[in-house]
Amino acid sequence: MPYLYLAIAILAEVIGTSALKATHGFTRLWPSLVVVAGYGVAFYFLSLSLRSIPVGVAYAIWSGAGVALITLIGWLVFKQKLDAPALAGILLIVAGVVVIQVFSNGHA
Repeated sequence: MPYLYLAIAILAEVIGTSALKATHGFTRLWPSLVVVAGYGVAFYFLSLSLRSIPVGVAYAIWSGAGVALITLIGWLVFKQKLDAPALAGILLIVAGVVVIQVFSNGHA
């Protein structure tokens, strides 16, 4: 269950972050409400996951998955270009999360 909570936290954070662009500096109500709700849900479910998952491991997974998903959304939705160094960096972040999950004894 803690990893389900963490997945919900990641998705909520990605939704909130994706809506940031549409707020136009928090001058548009509905996108701003999506951002606030997204981050609220994200932090709530992150806190639930921390009951069982060590904070360092949870945060590494949360931030790493978030970076990868936001980059994917930026590429697909906002048509942002990704060059080779950006892709290499994202792959290193994902590899780091995999190493933590597979080889570390510090996770639940």
